[in-house]
Amino acid sequence: MPPNPAERTDRSTVRSLKRLWPYLRPVRARWLSAAFVAVVASCLGLVIPFVLKWMVDGPVADRDPGGVWLGALWLLGLGIVEAVLFGLRRWLVARPLAGVEAGMRADLYHRLQRLPMSFHDRWPSGQLLSRGTTDLMLVRMFLAFPLTFLLVNTATIVVGFVILFVQEWTLGLVLLAPAVPLMILSSLFESKYSLAARTAQDQVGDLTTVVEESVLGIRIVKGFGRHRSQARAFRELSHRLRSTELTKARLLAGIWALITGVPELAIGAALVLGTVQVADGGLSAGTLVAFLSTALALRWPVESIGFLLAMSQEAATATDRYFEVMDVAEESGLASGAASVAAGGTAPGMVFEGVSFRYPDAAPDSVPVLAGIDLHVRPGETMALVGATGSGKTTLTALVPRLHELTGGRITLDGEDIVSMERARLRSLVSVAFEEPTLFSATVGENVLMGADGADDEDLNRALDVAQAHFAHELPEGTRTQVGEQGLSLSGGQRQRLALARAVVGRPRFLVLDDPLSALDVHTEARVEAALRQVLKETTAVIVAHRPSTVMLADRVALLSGGRIAAVGTHQELLRANAEYAWLMSGAERPGITVAEEATTP
Repeated sequence: MPPNPAERTDRSTVRSLKRLWPYLRPVRARWLSAAFVAVVASCLGLVIPFVLKWMVDGPVADRDPGGVWLGALWLLGLGIVEAVLFGLRRWLVARPLAGVEAGMRADLYHRLQRLPMSFHDRWPSGQLLSRGTTDLMLVRMFLAFPLTFLLVNTATIVVGFVILFVQEWTLGLVLLAPAVPLMILSSLFESKYSLAARTAQDQVGDLTTVVEESVLGIRIVKGFGRHRSQARAFRELSHRLRSTELTKARLLAGIWALITGVPELAIGAALVLGTVQVADGGLSAGTLVAFLSTALALRWPVESIGFLLAMSQEAATATDRYFEVMDVAEESGLASGAASVAAGGTAPGMVFEGVSFRYPDAAPDSVPVLAGIDLHVRPGETMALVGATGSGKTTLTALVPRLHELTGGRITLDGEDIVSMERARLRSLVSVAFEEPTLFSATVGENVLMGADGADDEDLNRALDVAQAHFAHELPEGTRTQVGEQGLSLSGGQRQRLALARAVVGRPRFLVLDDPLSALDVHTEARVEAALRQVLKETTAVIVAHRPSTVMLADRVALLSGGRIAAVGTHQELLRANAEYAWLMSGAERPGITVAEEATTP
């Protein structure tokens, strides 16, 4: 699961944001150019007080209208140049920073494809979606505006105070006095706002999860009339997020009021003191006007500190959330320390030797899901896996394409340990079809051809024939028909047949089928089984089966019980010799066990 927000309060904002540098490095020239342009534009604003001083002490005091008009033209020119430079800054950073965001999003998507199944089992999809959308948008906005203006405003404040001290150092000290208390207040604000920002962004992820689940599960929501409970769950999360956002608003309002109010008091004090000095003849009116104009020009750089700190905190939090995913170790092509080829003499086919498995988040002393599995599927043979619910059938089949990593033992394909294979090669050898078929927002043909690189229309039609998915040709646009998200425009049986077609389209050397016919009616099932027998003759296959009709596809049957292989033999042999297998195939209630007890029996 994602880290608890409360555990993230000790992180350094600067250290978090420094992790963005590898993405910013390729565009650093344009970003630094944009920052330089912005600094020049901002400092041009500090030239205006000198023009005002010249106008007040010169043309205004001498009642020279021509000089006043000249000064006005200078002010207009400075304003135009400043506006043009700020426009140039935005043009310089817009395209490259959009590219930075796109690159980070592409890296995140690539990483998600390569992370182990155990990661995806733990993380809600909404949390991952929010990291790839909202969080990266916050990062881009930070790079485009706050990061630049943290540099620009810092430079402007430093140059501005140098000018203030040159003009009148005593008044400069008055304006500098609030600096220390403001720095302390900003530090307190940063720590509190950091926690609130993290909480809000995690809550956005939770809210995204609820919305996604409600949309994907709309049939269940409507079918059971659960729209009110779903709306209530959404409303509760929305109110929680609203409360957090209000907390952020209160914090921001407080720091902004202080950062705005305290310097205003200092400017007022400087005005009173400066007026007294002008009255006493110790200071010219033009100098006082220039001093106050410079102080007022520094108002926005100072007042924006709260806003920039808030955006920096949100960007740092977004960066942390992004790298929480990027830092997870992805699936490597080879497992560390694996031998390239299994020891000589290993039997061909698919061999399980002492295979054990425990889920990564399971307690160390918990009972493993699989323990000491020894099984040999001969080349060209079809092995059916049969067992009660929870016996480990689906988990065992998921180990073959390395959707999960073995805890112990090994699996070999034609004598080669799967751990020593590059994943791309392994998954080109092994094709899978799951009980719950997953289709993508693509055409029927694209969904099926996803099962093999280089497959053509002939392969597509052959696979559809095997899966008895002839309905695909009768769709409005045939195999070019879009099936929609999750394939919900199709029936369960149609989705399952397309998933089966995807598994066989590439003529795989090894085939793993997890109860692939469960959603079919008996007549369609019989036709699919007849066509599938021809495919199974050309491959080495393991099929999870719950019904006798599916078992009859297999040459032999392995019975799983409590995570172990209890018996291996033909269907008829196990019917005669194994009471548990006979009970599973009969569908009758186990003698001496009530329905309630049966539900809790392994």
